[in-house]
Amino acid sequence: MDSAPASATPEEIGFLLLPEFAMVAFFAAVEPLRIANRCAGRTLYTWRIYSADGEPVVASNGMTLLADAAIGDDVASPTVLVCSSFNHEAYTTPAVLRWLRRLEGRRTVLGGIDTGCFLLAQAGLLEGHRVTLHWESIPAFRERYPHIECTAELYEIDRRRLTSAGGTSTMDLMLRLIGQRHGPELATAVSEQLIHQRIRNPTDHQRMRPAARLGVHNPTLLAAVDYMGRHIEQPASVIEVARRCGVSQRQLERLFHDHLGTTPRRYYLGLRLEHAHDLLQQTELPVLDVALACGFGSTASLSRTYRGTVRAPAEPRPWLAGQDDRVRPARRRQSPRRRA
Repeated sequence: MDSAPASATPEEIGFLLLPEFAMVAFFAAVEPLRIANRCAGRTLYTWRIYSADGEPVVASNGMTLLADAAIGDDVASPTVLVCSSFNHEAYTTPAVLRWLRRLEGRRTVLGGIDTGCFLLAQAGLLEGHRVTLHWESIPAFRERYPHIECTAELYEIDRRRLTSAGGTSTMDLMLRLIGQRHGPELATAVSEQLIHQRIRNPTDHQRMRPAARLGVHNPTLLAAVDYMGRHIEQPASVIEVARRCGVSQRQLERLFHDHLGTTPRRYYLGLRLEHAHDLLQQTELPVLDVALACGFGSTASLSRTYRGTVRAPAEPRPWLAGQDDRVRPARRRQSPRRRA
């Protein structure tokens, strides 16, 4: 996606919308294009909406968008972005995957918004590429596709692959592309029209920094939280966490009590259970694999720990009762994988 001179022919960008797609991310992609046309005084971009069957698509917020074409129709768009959200697996069909592979054969620039790169990965179109997606889905993506480089950046532009974390990060991706194609002045003008203070770099954080999210600024406590977050699959002892942070276990426990109202052990356990919940909700991994990925030795250990730590929901999840019909024979990992 190197900078190219402006062309008299408008550039068309296609959007494949999967049911329950994130409306905010889609609008964040389209509105910069519309405003770029307005600021330039001519049509630089057009867009086309595709759905699996050509029928209207319902977003996650219940709103419906009309589709211009079905995936079986001819595609002239030189760029096609897949827009999906957290329930993408329910709508990933063989027909959709075949269509994406056919686009790759035509040298189409392909991208994924929010969780769209799951479809590109399943179609085998991300080998050797660097991608990103919504922070909540990153652990699931890394578990399923450990050979694909997945970052926590706001967006990634890697040759003919474009991915964004969804939400407003998609706006930054489109502004970056507008700047590459038509110059930074136009991109800045579009950003100002959107009341977007600045065009963020890919390396800007998706989530609030821990200091803002937790409301604390103690560097030792933040270092401990960071270390715990990077050691989920092979949890460290509280003594080891304290040693890594250069304090005694007693000092670390006092910091957690004073600033977070909990103990280091309980906080660490909460991180691991949250990770387990995300994997169970967003992947089809066997429960045993989820347990091992979160530092529990067995399904029973994960279930027992959850029951003893978190109040059960009104409708208990099947895996809590040990009756998950997704459970299938699974081999224990031979060697733990390291995560970025």
